Amino acid sequence: MKRILYAAMAAATAALLMSGCNKVRKMSHLPYPDTRRDTAVVDDYFGTRVADPYRWLEDDNSAETAAWVKAENAVTRDYLDRLPGRQAIQDRLTQLSNYPKEGAPARHGDYYYYFYNDGLQNQSALWRKRTLSASGELFLDPNTLSEEGTTALVDVSFSDDGRWCAYAAAESGSDWVKIHVLDTQTGEPTGDPIDWVNFSGAEWAADLRGLSYRAYDAPKSNVYSSKNEFQKVYYHRLGTAQRDDRLIYGDPEHPLRYFHGWESSDGRWLFILSSEGTSGTEILYRPAADEKAEFRTLLPGFAHDYAPVECHEDHLYVVTNDSAANYRLARIDLKRPAGLETVIPENGDDLLEGVEPGGGYLWAKYLHNAQNRIYKYDFDGNRQADVPLPMIGSVGSFGCKDDQQEIFFSLNTFTAPASIYRYDIPTGRMTRYHAPQVAYDASEYVTEQIFFTSTDGARVPMFISHRRGLVLDGQNPCYLYGYGGFQINLTPAFKPEYILFMEQGGVVVTVNLRGGSEYGEKWHRAGMLDRKQQVFDDFIAAAEFLIAKGYTSSAKLAIAGGSNGGLLVGACEVQRPDLFAVCLPAVGVMDMLRYHRFTIGWGWATEYGTSDNEAEFRTLYAYSPLHNIREGVCYPATLITTGDHDDRVVPAHSFKFAATLQHAQACDAPVLIRIESNAGHGAGKPLSKRIAEAADCYAFLFYNTDTPYVAPAGETEE
Repeated sequence: MKRILYAAMAAATAALLMSGCNKVRKMSHLPYPDTRRDTAVVDDYFGTRVADPYRWLEDDNSAETAAWVKAENAVTRDYLDRLPGRQAIQDRLTQLSNYPKEGAPARHGDYYYYFYNDGLQNQSALWRKRTLSASGELFLDPNTLSEEGTTALVDVSFSDDGRWCAYAAAESGSDWVKIHVLDTQTGEPTGDPIDWVNFSGAEWAADLRGLSYRAYDAPKSNVYSSKNEFQKVYYHRLGTAQRDDRLIYGDPEHPLRYFHGWESSDGRWLFILSSEGTSGTEILYRPAADEKAEFRTLLPGFAHDYAPVECHEDHLYVVTNDSAANYRLARIDLKRPAGLETVIPENGDDLLEGVEPGGGYLWAKYLHNAQNRIYKYDFDGNRQADVPLPMIGSVGSFGCKDDQQEIFFSLNTFTAPASIYRYDIPTGRMTRYHAPQVAYDASEYVTEQIFFTSTDGARVPMFISHRRGLVLDGQNPCYLYGYGGFQINLTPAFKPEYILFMEQGGVVVTVNLRGGSEYGEKWHRAGMLDRKQQVFDDFIAAAEFLIAKGYTSSAKLAIAGGSNGGLLVGACEVQRPDLFAVCLPAVGVMDMLRYHRFTIGWGWATEYGTSDNEAEFRTLYAYSPLHNIREGVCYPATLITTGDHDDRVVPAHSFKFAATLQHAQACDAPVLIRIESNAGHGAGKPLSKRIAEAADCYAFLFYNTDTPYVAPAGETEE
């Protein structure tokens, strides 16, 4: 490492100086670590030799990597802590986040259960009450499971009678979880935890005496980066040890498949949902009572998606894109399976996002231009009623048990946190159950949906949120967010940091790129595999549209995204460094040639392809952010964020991208990496860590777009 003299550090913290050309000189950062480049590491991909000088950073257990992480964090922390307004931004974010947060209640046994956060708790706790008007009592508090609030509940499920509660807890943001079971009568654990569970909660058996789950064998090497293979489905009987659990299903011939086991509520049928990646499924089945029976293929994979909804009168209901690009609801006779029968046909350009049972009916949730609509059907597909939503927004889960007559659901927008509503099934009457109180006037902000034309002529929608009366003079800072992959839809969602940004005159934009499924499977497939570049083209076209219309300018434009969205930001940054002022890639997939060699990365091959295939290698190599960085280019101010416990997109992606970009940077714009300790891919991150990270990102954004932070009236700036 280069030694840093105190004098150099003092010079870096000097006040802003005026240069001879009368422009403001930006605050400098400490020298980057002298990162070792191993020029001997070169791979041959079908005759193309590709250097990988920072491969040693893939070993996150090595002392050298640990020293590099510490040195990079020191440079980043020094820069961020000196940014003007940094503490005032964190204080305002804390205030905006400090409101009671209550989730939609659900009835289990004698209680309504709901998540509640009194304001600034790191994790929301599970509460319950006997009636809606009663005072709640604390049932399960994850904040007590770790000192720093880094243990999160990632799944909670109840037995059908409400007697047992199974919860899956993740530590430090890891995808590995441990399942525990509580007796809801006493609140005491049963004492039979289940370990090495990944991407799974508990599925309760109809006999109420056990549950199923899916797990891997304990990793033999690095827990957070080793490749996950041979997932299996087990049955666990309450009161017994995990070593005695019965294997329900495994497939030693296909180590790279996911499996999900579940039993019909009447206990007659057992199903295995299988997939080879993030899209495309297969469903197997057998009678639940016959443990010796072989599983048979009911719906073969993996050309289409089949999402089970309900097993009703020996018919399995599934939402599928088989013969319906925007999805339909279909059913198949389990006694005489002769093919799928349509129950709810495809509805034009609207996406059937999901169907849930409840109160003896089926509730279909559609996405119309990335906004939700809800319809009520009977089990033969007859439309019974439309559910009138009180405002445009996105709806969470919409369903209940068949013996219940009320549905609680959340409705979310960009400018206000989710409100909870109660829908009475017999009368169709809707009432607001809970509305959060926040420290700002939501009526001051508006959201509009606008369509722009992308490079291939397609109309692509975006949501634009800002203060009322915005002047389109090109001087507004803009935060452009996207994802564009894995059938994930970006719908209205509230974040306190959006309010902070709009208070400063900022424009928040969420764009519905190809690769999602806002318009069905055609929209998804238009942005995957050899068409992935179209996603980046959409995002770049969105940026150019916003500039052309006067919403912002290149000097004021920041782009952001996480995971696959981090790939999006990284790819667009290296393709069009002239277009953006600030880039904020979070937990991004940056090395497209080696992503499938770590943890669960192989499951993304259906979306990306892999470098093991020559044609797919050519596609990946053409846009891989890591491999398209060029020396001598001035890249935008960049703040890369990741977590040391990210075992989904391993931090080596961000490490190698940061080291390469720092080596290549040809101007003074900072390239920094912020590596959070005891944090993973993002889910379950404590509120205190989320606020601190957001404060860093927005302070970085404001400073590098020449947007002075002005504390709102009543607040004090540092």
